[in-house]
Amino acid sequence: MKLFGNVGVRNDLSVCEWVHEKGTAVSGSIVVATFVFGAMVGSFLNVCIHRLPRDLSVILPSSHCPACQTTLRVVDNIPFFSFLALRGRCRYCNVKISWRYPFVEALNGLVYVVTVEKFGLESVTLVYALLLSALIVVIFIDFDYQIIPNEITFPGMLLGFLSAVTVLPISWQDSVGGLLCGGGVLFFVVWISPYIFGREGMGMGDVKLLAMLGAFLGWKATLFTLLLASFSGAMVGLILLATKLITRREPIPFGPFLALGGVMVIFFGEGLIEWYGGLFEVESSRLGEGPTLVNYEIR
Repeated sequence: MKLFGNVGVRNDLSVCEWVHEKGTAVSGSIVVATFVFGAMVGSFLNVCIHRLPRDLSVILPSSHCPACQTTLRVVDNIPFFSFLALRGRCRYCNVKISWRYPFVEALNGLVYVVTVEKFGLESVTLVYALLLSALIVVIFIDFDYQIIPNEITFPGMLLGFLSAVTVLPISWQDSVGGLLCGGGVLFFVVWISPYIFGREGMGMGDVKLLAMLGAFLGWKATLFTLLLASFSGAMVGLILLATKLITRREPIPFGPFLALGGVMVIFFGEGLIEWYGGLFEVESSRLGEGPTLVNYEIR
């Protein structure tokens, strides 16, 4: 099964095969530059994580200490170095700065490096980098507030569709199908949950997030993303319940699992789907000389 659509350069290549054929070796200087750029973008992601749930502009006012409201100087905004130089405290009021700030910067830098290593210096790399940065913001906001801002999902749907028209290895029809499939499946879950469980199973933010992912990935990869998210979410939920870290009535945000499922599909989709498809194949030799009971592939 080809998880993604076909790339315009060669009609018989999936995106992963296309990447392998083109080769993605990059020099050390490009890796360093990519990490630095990703860390700088990560600094902006911290602004989004802090401000979007509070309905604040991510542009104005400029960066300032949340505690004392003092505008930060340029030297106070250098990824990693400012945090280390200030020993994790505000220069002006001495309030402790969360370790999340350098962590998000480092995480986004590493994500950009891995993306460039995987896809090379191509237009599609920029698209996936933007998507992955958006997913980082979603993960942290949903963990903290159990919301997924429309400011991320609605523009993301449009970007996914336009990218499918131009650079992504899926067709625009597949992008639309992914958007409708992702949003439609989870909307049905949201609608039916109160009748079955007596309460909401998830929020509309999850619906819009999977629709956004569908616009980038296409309908087949979207369904597999949902499968990965559901499995990982269930496993984590069972572990948390078994260790009594949560109760059965406490909600677990589903957005982070959808985001991680999308990440897994982007980087490991072909291998995962081949492995999963293999689980449904039964070799006729195992059944003796009789007819094969199950012998099919997911297509």
